Amino acid sequence: MKAKQSASSFVGQMVRLAVIVNLWIATGMGGAMAEDKAAPIRIVAFGDSLTAGYGLQPSEAFPVQLAAALKAKGYAVDVANAGVSGDTTSGGLERFDWAIPEGTEAVILELGANDALRGIDPDRARENLDKILTKLRARNIEVLVAGMMAPKNWGKEYEARFAPIFSDLATKHGASLYPFFLDGVALDAKLNLPDGLHPTGPGVGVIVERILPKVEELIGRVRERRVAVSKS
Repeated sequence: MKAKQSASSFVGQMVRLAVIVNLWIATGMGGAMAEDKAAPIRIVAFGDSLTAGYGLQPSEAFPVQLAAALKAKGYAVDVANAGVSGDTTSGGLERFDWAIPEGTEAVILELGANDALRGIDPDRARENLDKILTKLRARNIEVLVAGMMAPKNWGKEYEARFAPIFSDLATKHGASLYPFFLDGVALDAKLNLPDGLHPTGPGVGVIVERILPKVEELIGRVRERRVAVSKS
């Protein structure tokens, strides 16, 4: 009888243990499961030819390669290509309303290279980017500012006025900053098209690899905002 009771008690304990373990698993994994099932984070890559993928196959463009890299790491994202070849900061400001659709949660802002190439007054580029960032902040969109560098042919004064635009505005608007979009690619003939200005597909791959940690930070900020909104 005691043996039977002991066996019955053992079975009961095992059942209770199984229930506890299942509850623990459900609790521990609940956040991850909810994360997996959450709506994809909607990111817009808003820029010029460097974003658009000038001279490349569509699959080689920055937004496509970035989306693939993020998804390979388990992120649920949609990355829209809002790059227009030849666009300046003025052009970006003009098309802002239709380039950044409703529901956008994050923007990678990559504009300014054409301003520098054309020698446009840095104050004008700063003003345009400031207005774009103001619009993004008003819509509660998280931003990663991708910085640019001015070519040497405009002289040191121009370079000195242009260089701090991106860090200054990122600080002002509470945005993340990736100091130089072409880091590791600029001036490397193996990673650029014959024009020496636009990256090849592998060149874009280098950009994606280097900027990825900052984009992950951007995604983290979107997730934090989602949680804050859900609690409000």
